[in-house]
Amino acid sequence: MTPRHFLTLDDLTPQEHAALIRRALVLKRLQREHRPHRRLEGRVLAMVFEKSSTRTRVSFEAGMAQMGGHAIFLSPRDTQLGRGEPLPDTARVLSRMADAIMVRTFEHEKIETFAAHASVPVINALTDRFHPCQLLADILTWIEHRGDIRGRTAAWIGDGNNMCHSWINASRIFGFHLRIATPPGYAPEPAILAAAGSHATLVQDPFEAARDADLVTTDVWASMGQEEEQARRRQAFQGYQVDARLMAAAKPDALFMHCLPAHRGEEVAAEVIDGPQSVVWDEAENRLHAQKALLEFLILGEFGKDTQ
Repeated sequence: MTPRHFLTLDDLTPQEHAALIRRALVLKRLQREHRPHRRLEGRVLAMVFEKSSTRTRVSFEAGMAQMGGHAIFLSPRDTQLGRGEPLPDTARVLSRMADAIMVRTFEHEKIETFAAHASVPVINALTDRFHPCQLLADILTWIEHRGDIRGRTAAWIGDGNNMCHSWINASRIFGFHLRIATPPGYAPEPAILAAAGSHATLVQDPFEAARDADLVTTDVWASMGQEEEQARRRQAFQGYQVDARLMAAAKPDALFMHCLPAHRGEEVAAEVIDGPQSVVWDEAENRLHAQKALLEFLILGEFGKDTQ
């Protein structure tokens, strides 16, 4: 049987996304109540990291442990990938030994190649084009705090990067409107934006994007692999910091999100990320619960039935 992969948000239907969020809320409650939910007893997740991580590694590793399974951390230093073994060969081998494979890498084409040769589910834990696992946590966080996101307005301020691309995908899947403010030359990929239709709008003025928004979100100005561009990007993104003045353009009860790590004083002011509208710590925790629901669905082919 062909495995179900999760390389972008589009790999699940809107109905499956809704079910995943519901299940994540149940799993979060079970964890908070210290109630066992070991649905992945005896299952193994192989975690392939070419990019460094804090939240991704801990959330997947802890999630597998809490669900009764086991996670194996693999970096280029620890595997033959670092010595030039072809991706298809690694995918085939790991598929014989693990029940799912999580990959965090640079070029999105790498994870597509990996999935094409894997016989178990492959999960995108971040590529240069998409970060769908983070969006599961972000939508879960919104729903916890404000309920249904359908019909709401979110503002993306900053780089048209992998996070922006996944927010664009989410706007179409979950039925909200996304306003994107980027400096000239840093817009998201046109094809990804076009696929969202009327759900996503590109502007240059961050205050126009934030006006009456229910949610404001951003990311670092220079992502991993862009360190050499940092000085140029810092200059290009002047005026795109999410500070108290920009948050005042949004609705009074607007939430602030950031996938972390954050650079206070660059893309976000300390008064915002550490202020009462910020839900970034809930976002970080919700990586754990959303990914547990995702792992359960991809490995077992269904969500658990316990809802009490």
